[in-house]
Amino acid sequence: MSDAAPRILLLSHSHAFGPFRVGSHHYARTLAQSGAEVVHLSTPVSLAHRVTGRIDARTLATLPRGPLRDDAGVTHLVPRTVAPVPYGRFRVDRELRRHGIAERFDAVLIDQPLLWHESVRALTGRLVYRPTDMYPDGIKHTLQQRIIAAADAVVATSAAVLHDLGRLSIPTLVIENGVDAARFTPSSATGSRDERCVYVGALDARFDWNQLVAWARQHPDVRFAVGGPGEVPAPLPSNVEMLGAVDYAQLPALLQQARVGLLPLSDDPLNAGRSPMKLYEYLAAGTAVVTRETPVLHADAGSGVYTYRDGADADAALRSALAHPSPNTAGVRRAATEGWEAKTAQLRRFVFDLPAH
Repeated sequence: MSDAAPRILLLSHSHAFGPFRVGSHHYARTLAQSGAEVVHLSTPVSLAHRVTGRIDARTLATLPRGPLRDDAGVTHLVPRTVAPVPYGRFRVDRELRRHGIAERFDAVLIDQPLLWHESVRALTGRLVYRPTDMYPDGIKHTLQQRIIAAADAVVATSAAVLHDLGRLSIPTLVIENGVDAARFTPSSATGSRDERCVYVGALDARFDWNQLVAWARQHPDVRFAVGGPGEVPAPLPSNVEMLGAVDYAQLPALLQQARVGLLPLSDDPLNAGRSPMKLYEYLAAGTAVVTRETPVLHADAGSGVYTYRDGADADAALRSALAHPSPNTAGVRRAATEGWEAKTAQLRRFVFDLPAH
């Protein structure tokens, strides 16, 4: 590679203009801050998404209609199409060309199978697949197999996700999701927090409403705050407060008021491989954590992480978390070792140690 700043393209499942931040957003930011020229292209917003309400008018209004360079130096592209990908004629190379963005990159990292087309291979000499979920069947599984066949390496977000891919003949690495610790860690120590539990994230099939309701009924004097987009069952216990979608900028202040962060994962098999960023965001903010145990998420009582296997031991886990020293300074220290800067440096070394084809 030359001494010129490397050009890196991230093909991601999520744009950076909503309430959530995902791994590709943090990698894009830290890569750009380290001197790389970074383009972040996310799943197109289709006419079908707009007509069916899968994306609301307010969110649509926040999306740029062309390339947008942010304060970190990342160029974001959120394409708009008629048909959802991979149906229709959308291709990454055509979208780049349409906006005058050079189509050759020193590395391409793809985590969204739906963005795959064989032409992506021609964009770079280093193509890396970065799976963040398991795709046991369907169109994403099919496209994932095609990506792996063309890729130079795989960087998975958990060992479970990597194992799910089967035996591979290309280099592999596991880098679990990290945290922007400086954003979430309180600037000064405060006294013990009120008995308030919080969850912020997607409210979809991976979220266990039954467990949340059980906790709320077992602890009527504890306040439970739930933030995120999705369908909400009714009625809920009176000590459950629904916050709606929480802006990322407001998230640290919300978490810093809580004593416990919740990860009530459902039986959805996709939860087995998740590496939720929320774990370290909770810890960095000084909360203890209660999570369902998975192949990725394990108990660490010393750092304030308590797990349960099912409803039978979930209440004991929550009681332990509520009794953990507050704020959770041990958790803050653990989160500080999981920063995106170190993970990005590891990713960059791995990617650019690959021979360019």
